[in-house]
Amino acid sequence: MNDKTEKTLQNEPTLTLGDKQYKISALSERARAQVVNLRVTDQEIARLQQQLAIAQTARGAYLSALLQEVGTAEAGGGEAQDKPA
Repeated sequence: MNDKTEKTLQNEPTLTLGDKQYKISALSERARAQVVNLRVTDQEIARLQQQLAIAQTARGAYLSALLQEVGTAEAGGGEAQDKPA
């Protein structure tokens, strides 16, 4: 085997499950399809985690604005709660 062939084999994509490694090219077609499904699912999870981070950041900003507004209303003589009649 020459150096080029050896490097090609070393760079071949592998899948690690537990403590075992599998060459992707040696997997069955059904197993490769499951690898693709896992990759797509991982990408979707990452996208959803980004969306969650955006929503949590927005929630924090809205809460901060609300607290500031309530504090401003109380300082300005506004009522924090309705008083019973």
